[in-house]
Order: sequence, then structure tokens, then C-alpha cells
Amino acid sequence: MSGLPDPADFGYLHALNRAMHAEMAADETVFLLGEDVGVGASGVTAGLLTRFGPERVLDTPLSEQSFTSFGTGAAMSGRRPVIEFQISSLIYLVFEQIVNQAHKFSLMTGGQVRVPVTYLISGTGSRYGWAGQHSDNPYSLLAHAGVKTVVPGRPEDAYGLLRAAIQDPDPVAVFAPSALLESTAVPDPGSEEIVPLGTANVVREGSDLTVVAVGQCVGTALEVADRLSDRADLEIVDPRTVYPFDWDCLRKSVGKTGRLVVIDDSNRMCGLGAEVLATAAEEFDLVAPPRRVSRPDGTVIPYSLALDRALVPGAEQLTKAVEAVLAADD
Repeated sequence: MSGLPDPADFGYLHALNRAMHAEMAADETVFLLGEDVGVGASGVTAGLLTRFGPERVLDTPLSEQSFTSFGTGAAMSGRRPVIEFQISSLIYLVFEQIVNQAHKFSLMTGGQVRVPVTYLISGTGSRYGWAGQHSDNPYSLLAHAGVKTVVPGRPEDAYGLLRAAIQDPDPVAVFAPSALLESTAVPDPGSEEIVPLGTANVVREGSDLTVVAVGQCVGTALEVADRLSDRADLEIVDPRTVYPFDWDCLRKSVGKTGRLVVIDDSNRMCGLGAEVLATAAEEFDLVAPPRRVSRPDGTVIPYSLALDRALVPGAEQLTKAVEAVLAADD
């Protein structure tokens, strides 16, 4: 891909690419840095070097700590850097730079210093065969620290949330699930709207049970809802932003259904699913104990494709959880 992205393309990967083109065209302070961004190795940054030149599309050495710190300084100086990480585990290397520096400068200066930097993780979660050091989903870690964090589950949300993240005055992490990057499904090809951070989306209305589904799990939840439609009417809530979480949307949904299941492709211990269930247990009126579907505790994805698929939450695990919650108050 070179130059402007094809308007006919609006799969998930193309949506991210189009959002980058749109923001860089709209605001000269936006620039991109990362490894192999000039050649568009991930596809997300394709065509940007040709259109905007090497002063705004910077290929960096393999030193994540250094270019992440560089991005923090640039943001404090009035620029809006977008830093691409093509492997989600690289976030562990720069956790100090993101959480202890960029995230805290505004808080520690009473808002006098803003750090409008976007961390674009363009391949997060299992890639089927990329093994333990390339298959993590650490969005719960940044949410725990209070960093604004989004996980788009559909192409139009990938476009709208990335643009919102770049425009935001604070650091924002955008996790793009690897499982969705090759998706060409286009439920609404005309949708190119900015999606406000912190707003959930009810992608399917229902009356019997609420399923909170994150990232690629949105598609899994819709599949299960269709499969069980003759037995139960499931409502599917896509949080889109995992921090700050849209509790009002979830409260309204659970107030209607009284039952809750969360499917979250991160580790069970201290994962997003745990927080959703804890808050629901404390604040919502539930008619049955809620359940979560996630990776097991301390999961390290193995190289074996069979074991990889067994550890990543899918339709079978979600179906069992939904059936258990529905049966709990029979």
C-alpha cells in the first residue's frame, strides 16, 4: 500500500491505517515513530512515509525504552507522537516509561504538563504459533495503573478510537487484537466517526443475560448469542475502553437482564474480567452468580497450536458459562 488508503477498504487493519492518515493530515503535530514503521511492516503504517515524509515518520533503533522516552519528551514539548509496538510483550519493557513517567507528569503537575502520546500495540494476543513472548494481552496491566486503555473489537471502533486516542491530551494505549487484523468484515462501511473514550457499545440487545466481551471476543459473543437464540436472549456489551470503564452502560444492561458473564482474553488473576465481576457483585442487583471466561491463571501461550487454541477463551467456554448462569436460578 502506498499513498492514500483505498476508500473501498475498511477491514480492521485498513481502519487503523486510515485513522493514522486522517490524523496526520489533520494535525501537523502528529508524528509516528517505531521499528520498521517506514516500510509499514505491520500494515498499520503503510503509505505514511510516502505521504508525510521522514521528518514525521521516524524509524527507530531496537531500543524501546529510548524511543518511548523520546515520545514522552516530544509530547511534553507540544507534539503528538504515536508510538507503534508490533508485539504486545514490548509493553513490559517500557512499563516504567509509560506508567511512572508519561502517565504521572500531568497528575504530578496539576495538569500544567500534558503528555498527549498514543501507544499503538498493533498485534496483541495470540497469533497461533508465535508462542509465549509474542502472545500476551497486557491491557489489564495498564488499566490497573490508570492509563487510558482501549481495545477496539470492530473496524469502525478501531478507526474511531485510534483517532480519539491521538487527539486526547493524556497518554492512551490502543491494543489491536492480532486475531482481528486480517478481518475484512465490514458491518458498517460508511462509519468513519470518532468514538469518545470511555463509552461502551451495546452491539446486541437482549433481555436474559448480559455478556461483556472485549476485543476479538465480541465476535465470539455474537456467535454464541446466535447459537443460543432459541433458549435465551443475550445482550452483548463491548466496553471498547477498558479504562476508564463505562460502568453506567453496564449497570443499565445488568439492571435489565440480572445476569452477567464476561469473556476477556487476558489472564484470570487480576484481569479485566475479575474487576467487572467484583464491581457487579458490589453494586448491581444480580439474580444469579456471575461468571468470567478468560485465560487460566499465569498463562504462557505455548508454541503448540493445539495448546494455544485450548488456552485462549472461545465459543465453547463462553457457551458453558452462559448455560451455567442461566441454570443457576432455574
